[in-house]
Amino acid sequence: MVDYKNVTIEKTGAVALVRFDRKGARNAFNQETILELTDVARRFQDDLTVQAVVLTGTREAFSGGIDLKERASRAVTAGSDLELRQTYYRGVKLCQAWEDMPQITVAAIEGMAVGAGVALPLALDWRVMGRDAFLYVPEVKIGINLQWGALPRLVTLVGPARAKRICILCERMGSAHALDWGLVDELAEDGKVVEAAMALAGKAAAMPAPAVRMVKEAVNATAFALHKVSAYADADQSQLSTNFRSAQAESDKFVNKG
Repeated sequence: MVDYKNVTIEKTGAVALVRFDRKGARNAFNQETILELTDVARRFQDDLTVQAVVLTGTREAFSGGIDLKERASRAVTAGSDLELRQTYYRGVKLCQAWEDMPQITVAAIEGMAVGAGVALPLALDWRVMGRDAFLYVPEVKIGINLQWGALPRLVTLVGPARAKRICILCERMGSAHALDWGLVDELAEDGKVVEAAMALAGKAAAMPAPAVRMVKEAVNATAFALHKVSAYADADQSQLSTNFRSAQAESDKFVNKG
């Protein structure tokens, strides 16, 4: 068993519970956590004993999104342009790794799920949400696009008009709203979300495993056929948007001084 810094794995029969916890920072995704969760997903690829996996954060927050302090320092710490691009694409690879897992995957969302904290659950098969939890996609408000391959997944779940509203208006969405729009599949009492997600995962794990895996693969192949075509450059777009905003800020400072 690999010893991760921010991720733990507990196995109960054919169901595994994966929990990521940064011990603060609203459980935001830093690069270390992204790489650990990607490694976890890839290791499950060849696991024939686990048939369903539940992914959760903490009671206070599934995730507050990307670590903005770390993001702000990327241009300085990443090294070459190619290394910087690789860093931006880690979130894309994380979500793809979880989507590609042969097991049924269930997100257990408590507290807040913001930005990247919404993108990752969209890559899973099902989502269980606490009644007082909320989803929030603020990317457009800060001048960048929704990335990590999340936009086509969002459109597939809720349709184009609702996807535009979620992304463009940046409205905080409560659990009842998320359930009504099809973003989540089940609600649970706060503090009982992981338990409900484990129960749902257990039902899937009790079904004949080869048939479950075949159906999941067939549904994903049909529903997600054009996803990569429409989102293959979203991390590049996000990087360019960030660079533009940084350049604009420097330009404004120069103009103001003048």
